[in-house]
Amino acid sequence: MHMKKRMTRAGCGGVSVGALLWLVTLCATAATQEISAVFKPDPSNPMQNKFVNTTPQSGVCPGHMPARCEALGIFSIRTWDINFTANAPLLLNHVGPGPADVRKGVMFKVPSEWRSFEVVSDRGERETVQVRIAGIGNRFDTLPGGTRSWAPRTFQFAPAPCVSTGMNTGSSRYLLWFWIVPEGAGTCSLIHVLEVPQLSYVNFEYAYELKTPNPLGMSTGRYTGSITYTVGPNQDFDFGDIMIPNDNILTFNFNLDVQHTLKVEVPPGGNRVELIPQGGWQAWLQRNRRPERLFRDQTFNISASSRFKMQLDCQYGDSSNHCYLREPNSGDAVPLTLSVTLPSGLTDAAGQPVSRRPLLRDGSGTELFQPGHYVDRKPGQLHFEIAREHVEEMLTGVGKTYSGNVTVIWNSEV
Repeated sequence: MHMKKRMTRAGCGGVSVGALLWLVTLCATAATQEISAVFKPDPSNPMQNKFVNTTPQSGVCPGHMPARCEALGIFSIRTWDINFTANAPLLLNHVGPGPADVRKGVMFKVPSEWRSFEVVSDRGERETVQVRIAGIGNRFDTLPGGTRSWAPRTFQFAPAPCVSTGMNTGSSRYLLWFWIVPEGAGTCSLIHVLEVPQLSYVNFEYAYELKTPNPLGMSTGRYTGSITYTVGPNQDFDFGDIMIPNDNILTFNFNLDVQHTLKVEVPPGGNRVELIPQGGWQAWLQRNRRPERLFRDQTFNISASSRFKMQLDCQYGDSSNHCYLREPNSGDAVPLTLSVTLPSGLTDAAGQPVSRRPLLRDGSGTELFQPGHYVDRKPGQLHFEIAREHVEEMLTGVGKTYSGNVTVIWNSEV
């Protein structure tokens, strides 16, 4: 999942002029970054159940090291809307006694630990997303001359705990660079003998890593949420005491789109079910041997990436949990037993396989089925049966025809 390259800035107030009073409205600036991703099951790769980026990357990952970023599971964004300017010369010769000297040189500390926040669906369902900053870089500009003696050499080789990428390109006046930041890393600072009288980070580049929820456990719909970072000295994005940002707030707005598949295919003619004895009617017709039962196992193909439940709707029924077949001339009715077997990869709420699970009118016992992975056009069965004691009733007297409409419902609104 990647971040969309779109950044907006919160508006500030203005200045009103009166006869004797000037009123100046001040506000903190704030930048926002939109993030969008989608889950849509892929029949060609049913075991890959993850969100997929729907926004373009920018910066080092697509431009310089796409394979390495993919292997690390990180994505990068480069924006020119956040920049940093030195408010004093940077002292790179850190010969002082304590860590305070580091803050007066070139240093970078980013929120590389995992942070959690919630996304909420349009139905009010909540899920947890985690994000961390996994890399940092920029383009810095300096005064003419002198930078070749410190910048290309030192920025190419990242100081611990940061990790070098080899990203290092520029001239005597500017340099583009990027470092990997391990999880939970602290400050990465450069130590050198030259003082930099003036320095600007004219853009802001970072890589991020995400942990998204398992989409198979989420309902279809859009989930939105946000997380906010602070920018500046001693804040989440901390580049020391000398480099001052033009924005002090960065908010990531998340939009996760879950597009599940739940599709059931019945073979042609499969919607008309004829119940017959084992081996057909010959034993009854030729030897007057009563059938043990009447039944039909109807195969269907199911594709499912979401939770679902199963229900029944009957043309004929009473206060019991069963559907009935009715004989119109006599008015007699017999209960019809239905059950379902689902393919491997679909289980009940307890994680148990589903084999001949009774289907009842009130839906009890079939309130929740869930995929362990995307199931793509796998066969299941509906089992229709009339028990022996009711078969005897049906075969008593003159010829009868029992019929009725039964609707089996697969419902993803769980």
